[in-house]
Amino acid sequence: MNELNKDAIRDLLYRMADDQLILGHRNSEWTGLGPILEEDIAFSSMAQDKLGQSLALYTLLHDLGDKDPDTLAFNREEKDFKCCHLVEYPIGGYEFSLMRHFLFDSSEALRFGMLAGSSFSPLAKIARKFRGELRYHTMHADTWIRQLGGANEESRAKIQSSLEFCFPLALGIFEPSDYEKTLAEQGVFPGESELQKEWLAHIEPLLAGSGLSMPDVSSCKPSYGGRKGRHTEHLKPLLDEMTEVYKIDPSAEW
Repeated sequence: MNELNKDAIRDLLYRMADDQLILGHRNSEWTGLGPILEEDIAFSSMAQDKLGQSLALYTLLHDLGDKDPDTLAFNREEKDFKCCHLVEYPIGGYEFSLMRHFLFDSSEALRFGMLAGSSFSPLAKIARKFRGELRYHTMHADTWIRQLGGANEESRAKIQSSLEFCFPLALGIFEPSDYEKTLAEQGVFPGESELQKEWLAHIEPLLAGSGLSMPDVSSCKPSYGGRKGRHTEHLKPLLDEMTEVYKIDPSAEW
């Protein structure tokens, strides 16, 4: 670990952990509200997975000298979070949550695949551990995108509209960090630009096979800022709700 840049690794871990924590909470909001029982269960299950993944990443940050996972998750200011804008939005209609799920989890599966060979062995171990969960998440998302894209004109129009709304937000997943070159040179992570290239190559045929048209990347303005602590108006109310129990009883376990 001495030869690796600790600040670069911490920045990467916070991005990942905060994404998982916030989207995990958002997915949990479908509990009891799913359009069918199976989807209620599926989103609840994926929410649990994401919270478990965030806990593992916060624990790794704690091992690097940061505060304990509960404090990192529930006792930071809004500006200290490094999550992307996509995960912050309320669940909206099912078509929005499904498209967010598809775009985010496809990128996350590719990210964890890259990190499985990371030179930072504790992160590589975590990445390998959670690849199975992410395979389930992407299989679930891919199946529903195909079904709704190919169902009828109304469902295709709704899912296409959600794609066009979510796409600039999803590009914000890949907001470059100040440590891109360092992470790549040290073999920790190939970088957000490389991940975005793989993601675009991965989702385009899946969308086309579902009867959907991927927006033109060159004409989309990525929703940047989240990685630098500049968030949408949706994050603060979510953090207030999410941390309510912790603020009442900091000894409560999650």
